[in-house]
Amino acid sequence: MYQTLTTNPPAFLHSKHNPTLSTGPSISNCISLRFKASASATTASSRTSRWSLHDMTALVTGGTRGIGLSIVEELTGLGAIVHTCARNEDELRKCLRDWKDEGLRVTGSVCDVSSLADRGKLIEDVSSVFSGKLNILINNVGTNIRKPMVDFTAEEVSILMSTNFESSFHMCQLSYPLLRASGAGSIVFTSSVSGFVSLKSMSVHAATKGAINQLTKSLACEWAKDNIRANAVAPWYIRTSMVEKVGFFSFAT
Repeated sequence: MYQTLTTNPPAFLHSKHNPTLSTGPSISNCISLRFKASASATTASSRTSRWSLHDMTALVTGGTRGIGLSIVEELTGLGAIVHTCARNEDELRKCLRDWKDEGLRVTGSVCDVSSLADRGKLIEDVSSVFSGKLNILINNVGTNIRKPMVDFTAEEVSILMSTNFESSFHMCQLSYPLLRASGAGSIVFTSSVSGFVSLKSMSVHAATKGAINQLTKSLACEWAKDNIRANAVAPWYIRTSMVEKVGFFSFAT
């Protein structure tokens, strides 16, 4: 079920059945939090001296773990106001509580972006929270199933396509009026090296990321007239919970 959470004022669940639900304890074992623990004040000073995103609005899909979590905390560290989403309500609550304790401006929604209906509700929330304007859209949500191409079922292909490509495509469509209204919009896709080179047992994932790369190029040209930029970042394997679940690191060794 789609739900909206916020930490400013203190976190609560928007629901006719549960008007006020408190958040749980702080999240643990987060990559970015471990990084923060070892980072020095010099690093923070260097980051803020590079540029500022003060009061810019951003939507980050899948912002409670892995790459998405780090993106949320980097953007807020640079002064942005962020809305994020995740399927796991408990996980989102924990992250929202941590961000609130750190003074970061983050709101969130329990949302499955592979769902057409949830995507529509998410953008309605974002439009309300940010008064109809969005500066930054980070299409970060993604998943993977590693197996030989001949072993894929139609359902598995559909899951990868709807999560990795269709959700990002539709999020761009839905966000377009908000990005244009901001006067200076920026879209960033989380792509993958698999979208450029061949990797073992990654055929369907590679196809979705190749589609993302081409969508990025097309939008960069098509929406330039509206002062909306589009870029994609293509990371190699990063030790996140999703990658460990897929089993790449055990395979690599």
